[in-house]
Amino acid sequence: MIRKTLLAVAAALVLAVPAATAAPTELTGDLNGAAYRIVVPDNWNGTLVVHAHGYRDAADHAGEVDDRSAPAAPVAALEPALLAQGYAIAGSAYKSNGWAVQDGIADTRRLVLHFRETVGKPNRTLLWGFSMGSIVTLSLAEQTAGHFDGYLAACAVAAGTSRAWDGALVGSAAYDAAFGWPASWGTIGDVRDDVDFETEVFPKLLGELSSFGKFEFIRLVTGAAPSAFPSPFYPGWILTNMFFATEARGELERRAGGPVVQNLTHVYTLSAADKAYLAALGVNADPLLATMNAGRNISAPPSSRNYVEHWADFSGKIKKPVLTLHTQTDSLVPVSHESAYAATVAAAGRSSLLAQTFTNGNGHCNFTGPQLLTALGALNGWVATGNKPGAAAFPAALGFLPGFVAPAWPQQ
Repeated sequence: MIRKTLLAVAAALVLAVPAATAAPTELTGDLNGAAYRIVVPDNWNGTLVVHAHGYRDAADHAGEVDDRSAPAAPVAALEPALLAQGYAIAGSAYKSNGWAVQDGIADTRRLVLHFRETVGKPNRTLLWGFSMGSIVTLSLAEQTAGHFDGYLAACAVAAGTSRAWDGALVGSAAYDAAFGWPASWGTIGDVRDDVDFETEVFPKLLGELSSFGKFEFIRLVTGAAPSAFPSPFYPGWILTNMFFATEARGELERRAGGPVVQNLTHVYTLSAADKAYLAALGVNADPLLATMNAGRNISAPPSSRNYVEHWADFSGKIKKPVLTLHTQTDSLVPVSHESAYAATVAAAGRSSLLAQTFTNGNGHCNFTGPQLLTALGALNGWVATGNKPGAAAFPAALGFLPGFVAPAWPQQ
């Protein structure tokens, strides 16, 4: 149940969709060890939309089974709408599960080439990626191979892999200060590579969930969500974040060949208002912050740090239109990722190729079907006409937030 929650992409969709004119053509198979799925409607409009999926837990503990499906859309319920609008859709399982960014980039490119060879050359090819799949998407947006004409990065890890995992380290340091990090898990800077969330981490968390104030401290110091974060999301967000702080990071460290996170330049603080709020919950934040700041001595070896920087941090040198889509509150990939990415693209002089839009949703990748279709349509129109979509393309009636400004990235 926990893993299904961690890997869910979106809420249930309610869509009124006209039927396609005829049954679509579906192609499945395997490309270099990566399962794929292609669906082409009878009324194909010439546009191919390729889906880059998010993180999947690797089956690296007893009793686990890898998910090797190849979804051609972010949610299965969205497929009829995409096909009815004439889009051909495709997706790859990637060659491996876990932090499979390197495989995702190669397998997504390979899938596009296979489509061209077996179906035909599209007039336009769009890539939309979700969560970890956004790293695949934004990485390919900086490449020059010409596989894609436009990119949609949703719930994007847009600050880049190294800053994202350094952000996860903040949560580990806060948890250590509040509850204590068991030596059996490794250290907060170098987790044990085979630590198991379900059998080792979850039982400890389960016994601590009554300490709401301490988890509020963790939430606030990490910037995981703003002070008005709705309480119904507790404790789901902490379970998700601790999975990534432990088991998922262990899997990444195996790939990278060593520890990947660091905090040498970080300073951990809270506002006076946040401290007062925590005090009302019985938590004195000052000694916890002091403990965290005393531990700002974590660095990663160059070789393993280089791995996460290569797979992947961003230069901002995008080649074609890029649209990002984020909920206003995302405790796993905070919306501040968007301000970090906008700054990166601006520094590269490519802001004309970037549009960003936000929704009133709460939760990671918690978009509605109409929001996803609207965003994809806006990107498709931008690529077709060269006209960058403005606020009017993302109506408030659908839950978009015109004028929303993402908060600054909290760490350097």
